[in-house]
Amino acid sequence: MDETTKSSLKAIPLCKTKAGPRDGDLWMERLKAKYEAIIAAVQNNKTSDRDWFKLEANERGTKWFGKCWYFHNMVKYEFDVEFDIPITYPVTAPEIALPELDGKTAKMYRGGKICLSEHFKPLWARNTPKFGIAHAFALGLGPWMAVEIPDLIEKGIIQPKA
Repeated sequence: MDETTKSSLKAIPLCKTKAGPRDGDLWMERLKAKYEAIIAAVQNNKTSDRDWFKLEANERGTKWFGKCWYFHNMVKYEFDVEFDIPITYPVTAPEIALPELDGKTAKMYRGGKICLSEHFKPLWARNTPKFGIAHAFALGLGPWMAVEIPDLIEKGIIQPKA
């Protein structure tokens, strides 16, 4: 992990409550902590001029959606991002999807779910229940995009939106 990633990660508050969507008030407590962590991550990214995602959730905090973007050669590439919170959360990490990239890279599962099994999922397992969505983006989606998006651009597989 490089120093930039480490400093970004340190700025994201850890979650303390081990609860999933079926845990009633405990889930609401965890959801509040997740929102605080996401807000901290976004503010930190904006302060360091590395803003790269925007997220929203349904009322129960079980379905998440938004946008993420990547700059390559001073051109912005923007993608829809979505995921559901698994029933076994926080033991199981969410499967983050970029649906419009479905089938465009081998490092992706059906439905545009990005492959995080080798690098991120063991890290998530060691840090359950402390990690949340902001951590999944900082240590999962962000690094995945940094590797995959430039490759897809160079191969001519994706184009910037007009």
